[in-house]
Amino acid sequence: MSVTRQSLPAIHRGVSPRKGLALALGAAMLLGGCDTLSSLNPFDRPETYKPDLTPVTPADKLYNEGLARLQNGDSEGASKKFEDIDKSAPFSPYARKGMLMTAYTNFQASKWEDAITASKRFIAQNPASPDAAYAQYIMAMSYYNQIPDTTRDQEKTRQAIQAFEELLARYPKSEYVIDAREKLLVAKDQLAGKEMNVGRYYLEKRNYTAAVNRFREVIIKYQTTRHVEEALERLTEAYMAMGITNEAQTAAAVLGHNFPDSPWYKDAYTLLQSSGLEPREDRGSYISRAFQGFSRTVGGIIGLGSL
Repeated sequence: MSVTRQSLPAIHRGVSPRKGLALALGAAMLLGGCDTLSSLNPFDRPETYKPDLTPVTPADKLYNEGLARLQNGDSEGASKKFEDIDKSAPFSPYARKGMLMTAYTNFQASKWEDAITASKRFIAQNPASPDAAYAQYIMAMSYYNQIPDTTRDQEKTRQAIQAFEELLARYPKSEYVIDAREKLLVAKDQLAGKEMNVGRYYLEKRNYTAAVNRFREVIIKYQTTRHVEEALERLTEAYMAMGITNEAQTAAAVLGHNFPDSPWYKDAYTLLQSSGLEPREDRGSYISRAFQGFSRTVGGIIGLGSL
């Protein structure tokens, strides 16, 4: 039996929803030939919908399996086991351990962003945990290991600096403090190097104002880096080229006071003498103020501060 075009639109001509459903089912049965109403009922075939009763692996077993895989060098497999703990037993005592080990195994596998995500999550959920400092250290090192050379964007460097500074501020007595301080110096040196690269470029192009702005960043923000001596000498060059001799003399004087044996001071001194000038510090200059009380070790030389 076939269904004509005239018999189908009845569903759309004021027929009640219940009756329309009956008509639709009737049409389907007619079109299917020998199909029955039972064949249209998915719950009439219980053998097709048997529930999956796969047993859940205990949290302690998942944790131990993760450790075993990690010991065998399978960081990715270990991470999967530790992640499974959070899925199957998020409130178990092993969940917190698994979360921290997820961060660690991702770090071991050089999956930096995954390590950062896991570390942040652990700290957010366990801020008072004795292991929070370690999670912070993993996060900082994950940023640190992504620091590019000074010719590229330094966003990861800035993130590493922030993470290390948070580690020092929040966990000043942790065992990671010494290494964090060393890595922080390296990261800041990288940012200073970036500023110096751009500053030299502007100096070469005789865009002295732009060059001064870059070198100024170095002497104010990155005094503990190896670039500070050159930055002071470059400021002497730029200010001499601009005819602002007072600042040029101040930059050379501060350089001489803090780094008297530096070859950069010799260059600055020679440059001033070629114009009949001597290093002379203006205490009101931002350069002088930036170094007041300066007494840090920079590149093995002890800064003495402005006299």
